[in-house]
Order: sequence, then C-alpha cells, then structure tokens
Amino acid sequence: MNFEQLATLAVLAAVVVALLSDRIRADVAAMAAAATLLGLGVVSLEDLGRGLASPALVALASLFIIARALDVTGVMGVIIRSAANMTDRMGAASAPIIITLCGTLSAFLNNTPLVILGAPVIKDSAKRLGISPKRLLIPLSYASIMGGACTLIGTSTNLLVDDMARRQHLAPFTLFEITGVGLCVAAVGALYLAFVAPRLLPGNDSDAAETTPALEEIAPPLKLAPALISVTVFAFVLGAAAGGLSIAVVAFVGAMALLAFQVMKPDQAYSGLRPQVLLMIGGMLVVGEALGKTGLAFQATNMMALWTQPLGPIAALAIIYIATSVLTEIMSNAAVAVLITPLAIGLAENLGVAPRPFVVAVMMAASSSFATPVGYQTNAIVQQIGGYSYMDFVRVGLPLNVITGAVAVWVIPKMFPF
Repeated sequence: MNFEQLATLAVLAAVVVALLSDRIRADVAAMAAAATLLGLGVVSLEDLGRGLASPALVALASLFIIARALDVTGVMGVIIRSAANMTDRMGAASAPIIITLCGTLSAFLNNTPLVILGAPVIKDSAKRLGISPKRLLIPLSYASIMGGACTLIGTSTNLLVDDMARRQHLAPFTLFEITGVGLCVAAVGALYLAFVAPRLLPGNDSDAAETTPALEEIAPPLKLAPALISVTVFAFVLGAAAGGLSIAVVAFVGAMALLAFQVMKPDQAYSGLRPQVLLMIGGMLVVGEALGKTGLAFQATNMMALWTQPLGPIAALAIIYIATSVLTEIMSNAAVAVLITPLAIGLAENLGVAPRPFVVAVMMAASSSFATPVGYQTNAIVQQIGGYSYMDFVRVGLPLNVITGAVAVWVIPKMFPF
C-alpha cells in the first residue's frame, strides 16, 4: 500500500471508531476526517468541493427548509390536531390510523419533525384511552422509518445513495422508482406491527418519562395565506420531481420561493436546516472521494467479488443488505451509505450483473434501523418520550429487521432484474 491508501485507511478507521463510541459528534468526526485527508494531500480542494457541494446536500437543505415552512405556518399543526380529535372520536381504533398516517407522510416529509409532533399526541391519547403509550410509540417510529424508504426524498439516506450512484456513473433514480419495493417492505412490516409487536412490547408505562422531553414541541396555529403558499410550493416540488426534473433544482427553487414570498423569516428557515446532518454527510462524501481516488474501493470490491462469485448474485445482494443493515444499527446511516454504495456497485460490476438492485438494497437496508434506539433519530425520540429500555428495541426491532430484510432481498430482484 502507498501512503495515500494507508492514510485513508487510518482516517476511515478513526471515523468508524468515533461513530461507534458516540463520544464525538458525527458531524465533527466527519469534517475532521475531511480536513485530515485534505491536510495530508490525499484529497484536493476540488475533491473537497465536490463533497460539500453535492446535489444531495442541496436537495436535503432545501427540503429541510420546505418542511420547516409547513411546520411554522401551521400545516403540520392542523394534521396533528386532527389526529388528536380523531382519537377522541374513534377511541383505540384511531391509533393504527394515526401511525399509518405518519408513515405515509414520512414518504414525503422528513420523519423527525413528524415524530416529534406526533409522539406526544399518541402518548396523551393513549393515556386518555387507558392504553399504554409503550404499545404505540415504537410502532410510530418504525412506521415513519418504513414510510421514508418508499420514495427518493423520504429519507436523507436515499438521496445520498442516489448521489453516490451518480458519481459511479449510474442513471439517477426517479422520485417513485423505489416505491414498489418500499411498499412491499412496509406492508409486511405493518402486519408485524399490528399482530406481533403488541405481544412483544411492554404492557405498562410505570417507568415512562413523566416530564416533558426537550425534543417535544407544540405545533403553531394555522396561518392561512402562508400555509397555502407552503402547500403549493411543496406540491410543485413533488410534481416537478415526479416529472423527472432534478430534485436538487426544484427543491432549491421551492425553498427560495418560500423566502421570497416571506412565508417565514430567514432565521426560521435556518433553524430547520439541521447543519449537523448536512456537515456529517458532506464530510463523509469527502471520505468517499478518498476511497475512490486511492483505489481502496476498487480493491475492496475485487475481494468481495472473489468471495461471493461462487454464491451467485442473490446471495451477494443478501450479503450487501445484511452488512448495510448491521452497520446502520451501530453507525450513522449516512456514513454507511457513503461507504457501502460504491462497494455494492463495484461488486455488481465484478459479478457481471446490473448494479441497480444492489443500490436499492443499500437504500432499503440503510433505512431499516429497528433493533437499537441509536440507529435512527426517531427511535431515540420515542425512547425518551416513552421511557423504553434498550432491550425493548432489540426485542421488537430485531425480528422486524429479519422479516423486512427477507422481503427486500426477495422483492428487489423481481422489480430490478440482475
């Protein structure tokens, strides 16, 4: 190995250790890695620019602003208050409807604010109905995760994987291209949440948090004119993206239109940007540039191809899915996506099969974090609000990981042939 390869491996190992230890913020670790690689001469300023100016980052930042507009203008509040009224009218039967609604909205909106707003409603409604909130909050998080995997914009991970695939010269994914796979996974997952999860979830809430958590928010009242503009812009972005236009372009135009029409103040837009997510993804993209530039990614895919070639493409797809899923439970899913996507594409090319099903497998697996409260932000939110233990997630989420993984590996080759 030459100096650049050794340096890249050392930096990558340090990032992985930092992410696993959870003692250093993910964004700090990723940007420190990018700075180290730049200082050592492994990557150039141009490489740094490609990472920090990624279309995925532009799309994400713009979608965060649009979601924030829907929040501050009261659109989200109307949805949440309507859900609360539904629980009063329908009783316990409303809980699965609310969870399904949250999962559906997560296909188009960032699921973190949805769960932040929806979890307290679920908790309060459950207590009024005499149901343990613990039976509902984990399903709420899981539904939002599965819903987010149904479209390209449902989760930041899908946008990031798409960006990494473009860098490997694959055609870009369309907005609903992965919806078929996502819906199959979500349908089986919903059956599990409806009939199996209640038997595994704790039945009492004696240890639930009694104080209001700091992630918990009160939805603002509806502001009619700004709300209509926000919904119109959101619909425009979805329609244009579904029509084949670049998500980064239409989302950026939509976000700037919201500011131009003074739907919200710039400070409110900035507060929705979630810079820790954007910086972490940008830093990891630079690490990905280094892996490709030094040839380490190419060498890794050659080794994987030697191991998996005798097993066939379906077995290789399953290995990619399992590796991504396991790493996602213990690391940032964005970091996993940056590391695994080039390997998955290279493995497919070495096996002489189409790389697209492997990319879809990474998307699905990186959005299937059910077995730990730290693997996905919505899991951490409901853990705090519901007072769950770590083992609650393992007991309920691990079987769901296995079930959804089996469905995904079975369905993906049928919808994305090798």
